[in-house]
Amino acid sequence: MQYLIAFLVGGAICALAQLILDTTKYTPTHVLVATVSLGAVLQGLGLYEPFQEFAGAGALVPVSGFGSSITKGMLAEAKSFGWYGLFTGTFEITGLGLAASIVFSTAITLFRKPQR
Repeated sequence: MQYLIAFLVGGAICALAQLILDTTKYTPTHVLVATVSLGAVLQGLGLYEPFQEFAGAGALVPVSGFGSSITKGMLAEAKSFGWYGLFTGTFEITGLGLAASIVFSTAITLFRKPQR
């Protein structure tokens, strides 16, 4: 049942973003930033964590989950280090994923010929 809930919630988030793209003049960049920001704001208000517990990967995998993860790291570090923690905690949780994406995209770029 958890897989079905994750699939439906993740699909709903993606469908909503696609609907915004199709019905407005917003660019994909606008929708991406809005979705990440919405995840960050909801995490800051304490609303994204219960949503994520309900939806599982359906709330974690879309980019709103990335915004939530950044905010979660910032708030955790801010409790320990004060204002300084807001800056050091930005990539506390997401740092490994960002580093992996940079390494793998660089490796693919080096070994893959571009297609025209």
